[in-house]
Amino acid sequence: MSAANLSRLRAADLIGVGTLGLRARRPRALLSALGIAIGIAAIVAVLGVTRSSQSALLAQIDRLGTNLLTVANGRDLGGAEAELPADAARMIRRVEGVTGVAPTTQMLGQNVYRHDHVPVGQTGGLAVRACDVSLLTTLDGHVRQGRFLDATTAAYPVVVLGYEAARTLGISRVDAGTRVWIQEHWFTVTGILDPFTLAPEIDRSALVGFPVATRLLGYNGHPTRVYVRARQDRVEEVAGLLGPTTNPARPETVDVNRPSDALTTRMAVAESGSALFLGLGAIALLVGGIGIGNIMVISVLERRGEIGLRRALGAARLHVAGQFLTESLVLAALGGAGGVGIGCAVTLALARARGWAVLIPAEGLWGGFAVALLVGGLAGLYPALRAARLPPTDALRTV
Repeated sequence: MSAANLSRLRAADLIGVGTLGLRARRPRALLSALGIAIGIAAIVAVLGVTRSSQSALLAQIDRLGTNLLTVANGRDLGGAEAELPADAARMIRRVEGVTGVAPTTQMLGQNVYRHDHVPVGQTGGLAVRACDVSLLTTLDGHVRQGRFLDATTAAYPVVVLGYEAARTLGISRVDAGTRVWIQEHWFTVTGILDPFTLAPEIDRSALVGFPVATRLLGYNGHPTRVYVRARQDRVEEVAGLLGPTTNPARPETVDVNRPSDALTTRMAVAESGSALFLGLGAIALLVGGIGIGNIMVISVLERRGEIGLRRALGAARLHVAGQFLTESLVLAALGGAGGVGIGCAVTLALARARGWAVLIPAEGLWGGFAVALLVGGLAGLYPALRAARLPPTDALRTV
């Protein structure tokens, strides 16, 4: 009768015997499981943070809309900067599917200062832009303080500051005495805008009306950028028509863009970065698996006497292999569970700090734990087989 038939090992007994070495050497077991935990935590955290940030970005895109288009002056065949026609905005309004048009012009060579004693050239990177009174509506923007330009104030030396422009100039409130210095003229500040995610150039601009820009700032009637809102179901069609409509003679000199594409690009960049961190997590997991394998080999060498005694008492090779494989799997399970918990905690903390919804993919949770078990099983397979092949007589010589 074979040893396998003489010896019986129930599942409950296997767990007890398999964790005997771990319970006897708890610090070493915890350090071994830590390697697996770090790898799993990195993978779960990357998946959770990526999914949470993507959800926030998609919500932002939905809130801001993907139907905003910009028309800007491009380059001609010689590489020189082209000029948009003076009637570009009027022509664009005729395109079917367009719901809003707002032309703007950056007044090159002209800057805004807090007062007239600031040295010329210390501009803080701010721009002066002439704009149409429809700009706020077209961009779906909001006034933080004061009010925006209207048909009356656009003809007078008044200015509305973008969010960053107001911060740079040190203006935090709007009242009758708040003024800025533009092109040898005082302009009264009537409003401060909220940030524009899809039009960040507005944030760093001082906005004046076209009439006063023509009279005091030398505006020549040619816009440099036109913001266009289109019906959501006709965005692509309108985008294709904007170039020929803006400049029929030279449509190639017109740049048409959709600002929301930049947010989508950010998502793609984030995904590529996540792939890198997932790779690092996989490397950490591999190192953890190698660590478990190394610890298990050492454990087999240290416990040769125990192995020989169990074989002499009737334990089959399969039972000895199961004992050490169970030990490796328990180590991996501890590491996997700890890693999943750490990864969830990191995701939760970062999402709460950024104001994101906490989204952790289910496959990251059970998949991380399953991968940990797989790595632990593979890492413990060789030590388990080595222990099973150890002859009882050789093992008992160490007792």
